[in-house]
Amino acid sequence: MAQDHPIQAQRFELKHLISEETAGRVRDFVRSYLELDDYGFGKPHNSYPVHSLYLDSNPMRLYWETINGNKNRFKLRLRFYHDDPEAPVFFEIKRRQNDAILKQRGGVRRDAVDWLLRGHLPPAGCLTSADPKTMSTVQQFSHLLKISDASPKAHVAYLREAWVHPENNSVRVTMDRQVRCAVETTARLVAEMDQPVMVFGRSVVLEVKFTGRFPNWFGEMARVFGFKQCSAAKYVDGVTLIGADRFHSDVVRRGKMVSLDPAIKAYL
Repeated sequence: MAQDHPIQAQRFELKHLISEETAGRVRDFVRSYLELDDYGFGKPHNSYPVHSLYLDSNPMRLYWETINGNKNRFKLRLRFYHDDPEAPVFFEIKRRQNDAILKQRGGVRRDAVDWLLRGHLPPAGCLTSADPKTMSTVQQFSHLLKISDASPKAHVAYLREAWVHPENNSVRVTMDRQVRCAVETTARLVAEMDQPVMVFGRSVVLEVKFTGRFPNWFGEMARVFGFKQCSAAKYVDGVTLIGADRFHSDVVRRGKMVSLDPAIKAYL
C-alpha cells in the first residue's frame, strides 16, 4: 500500500528545539489529546523515516528568500519514505503567506519523476490518484519549477514521531529526530546520503500544527515545559550549516563537498 499522510491545506506552525528527555515528557502530555500516527506504531521512538529532496535555483533563490525573511515565499520538494521503486513520490509545494503555512501535495509514480523534473506536464497516468487536486498540484509544481529554474539541491532526512487528532487533521504534533542534510543534485531518491551533517545535533525538533483556533492545551504545554519558539527550518538551517556556496552546480561538479565532522559522526 502506498504510504500517504494527510496534510492540512492551511495551518499555523510553532517550532521548538527540545532535548530527548523533554520529548519523552511531551509524548506523555500529548497522548491525553492526540493519537499516535499509524505509521509510528511498533517502531523505535514511535518514529518513521522521512526523506525530502529540496529543489532550488543555482543562486539558491528560494533559500535566500527565507534567510531574508520574505513574508510570501514557497519551497519545492519531493518527499518519499523508503527506497521501494513501486512507492510513490510526493511533489509538495510549501507556501508561507504572512504567518500561515499552505501545503499542496500530489503523488507521482517514481518512474515519472525525471520526466516531470525536465519540465514536462504530467500525463494523468503518472499520478497516483484520479483526484483533480493531485493533477492541479503537480501542474502548479511544474510551473513553479520552471519560473524558479529549480533543480535538486539538498536531501533532508529525519525520523518523525507524529501525534494526530483522533477525528480530523486539525491538530498535529510532531517530533523529528536525527535531522540530517546533504548536498544532492540528482533525483535518485534513495535513503542513502552522501556526507550528511546533523542539522540540530542531538536536539529534537518539536512542531505543533493547527488550523483555526489555537488549542488551549498548546498554551498549557508551552507553560509546563517552558518552550521558546524558534525557526528550526530543516532545509535552510542545513544549507547554512554546510555553506550555501557548496550547493552551486559548478562547485558540486568540481567535487568540493563538505566533510563530515568526526564529532557529528558519533550521532549517526
